[in-house]
Amino acid sequence: MHIRRSVTCAALLALFVLPAKARQADEGKPQDQLVSLLAEGEEYATKMFDNRRALEKFEEAVRLVPNNYEVLWHLSRTYVDIGEHLPTKTDAEKQEQLAWYEKSLEYAERAVVVNPSGSMGLTRRAIANGRIALFRGVWESLDLVKKVKEDAEKAVAIDPTNNAAYYMLGRTHAKVSERPSIVRWPLGLGWASYEEAVKYYEKAIALRPDFIMYRLDAARAYVELEDFAQARQHLNAIASLTKQDEDDDQYRKEAQDLVTQLATD
Repeated sequence: MHIRRSVTCAALLALFVLPAKARQADEGKPQDQLVSLLAEGEEYATKMFDNRRALEKFEEAVRLVPNNYEVLWHLSRTYVDIGEHLPTKTDAEKQEQLAWYEKSLEYAERAVVVNPSGSMGLTRRAIANGRIALFRGVWESLDLVKKVKEDAEKAVAIDPTNNAAYYMLGRTHAKVSERPSIVRWPLGLGWASYEEAVKYYEKAIALRPDFIMYRLDAARAYVELEDFAQARQHLNAIASLTKQDEDDDQYRKEAQDLVTQLATD
């Protein structure tokens, strides 16, 4: 499950590049190298879907500036993106995947320490904890599930345009709602519902309407609510969306399979 929030080269320049006179004076200093490395890493990650090359750039950046917030959350994202595509047939392979998720969490934690009010740091921590919870089993990781919800809620409070955080809230509600509420209430998880899931999914979609994964998971939640018209609306929209994530081909297939299932049910 990829959840990206792209940072354009222009945005990176706005964040890091010094005023013109200062740039001339400081040409060749770490700040300029940092901008270049972040831009290159972002290009590999979000345009070329080459997460290993992206990791090289971000690791070079963190060696250059160890406590830079942008670098740290980009590293957290990249460790998850690589981890979720690792083979998991053997116990050793599964443990290696977990190690990548734990490393993602480590970088997210560092990002939050550097910038406690940064929305993306909190979002990346929510995503890393979410991957670890799914790996270990949601019902064996209740504390992590609650942390995911808390961090995602903080993230959208800080930045109401953070589509990834809204998606995480929707995803959390949907996953927890897979078990009946009567089972969840004694565990302190009575807050979850598919109604809340679709509410947050729709917020994510409103902010990023061309992202396939958001619409696919929203459609699945609508199916659980037996709102098949809304499910079909999102599934039909997917066919015309361009590829923005390395898993989009798979998501597109899953969407078509769900369309077929709805037609035969």
